[in-house]
Amino acid sequence: MRQFSATDLANKTGDVLAIAARQPVAIARHGKRRFVVLSTEEFETLRLGKDSRSAHHVDDLDDDEAARLVAELEASISND
Repeated sequence: MRQFSATDLANKTGDVLAIAARQPVAIARHGKRRFVVLSTEEFETLRLGKDSRSAHHVDDLDDDEAARLVAELEASISND
């Protein structure tokens, strides 16, 4: 996630919003992330729980799931 200071937001609003249209942007005050700017579409997806992605640690995968993950990663690498 790209990060900008609050001063950057004030001085480069157009640039920050252009990036936020493509990906969430963190806004920092005094060096700490305080806010996130994101597109309406991304916000609605999060708000309505429509995002089907989930995170898993590789140690939690069984052998079949691990094999499928490796196969998908190898396929995506060979397609590049």
